[in-house]
Amino acid sequence: MRTGGVDDAQVTRWAQDAGQGDQQAATAFIRALQDQVWRFLSHLAGPGEADDLTQETFLRAFRNLPGFAGRSSARTWVFTIARRVAVDHVRTAVVRPRLASVPDWQAAAEAAGAITAGADESVTLHQLIAGLARDRREAFVATQVLGLSYAEAAEICQCPVGTIRSRVARAREDLATAWQLDSAPGHDRRTG
Repeated sequence: MRTGGVDDAQVTRWAQDAGQGDQQAATAFIRALQDQVWRFLSHLAGPGEADDLTQETFLRAFRNLPGFAGRSSARTWVFTIARRVAVDHVRTAVVRPRLASVPDWQAAAEAAGAITAGADESVTLHQLIAGLARDRREAFVATQVLGLSYAEAAEICQCPVGTIRSRVARAREDLATAWQLDSAPGHDRRTG
């Protein structure tokens, strides 16, 4: 699989070199994976959390780079870390709810005239994906949004390939049903 024009073997070499202290390899390693890790985390935890969680993912990865043995691609290894970061974030959020309320960003954007029809559909699709069960969302985002193979997604999610295939199929069914309900005549996306 290629990552932003760079193959996995090269990304894995950069990870191994970075683990031995090569700063240029460390920079190349981050640049090769940062956007995809952000997208993955954006779908798992939300776009507002993705920056911090991406940073946490790479901090954890760099702490563990000296021990990275290369048994899997560095990309798969980093996505496994990102998934754990997202799970940890959700657990923490459940235990410690936010004190301040978050403003309704969609209402604010609509009031400012910032949302167009295409952007509105994109926001809706993002919301529908966010509404999937966690295991289905992880499998769907990894394979359908990021383009990882089913085998890579299975390694990241720590389950058999058949389970990933099943989760993706069910996620597609859930999304199709939700999209039809959302697109039904008389349905207002802003009010549900």
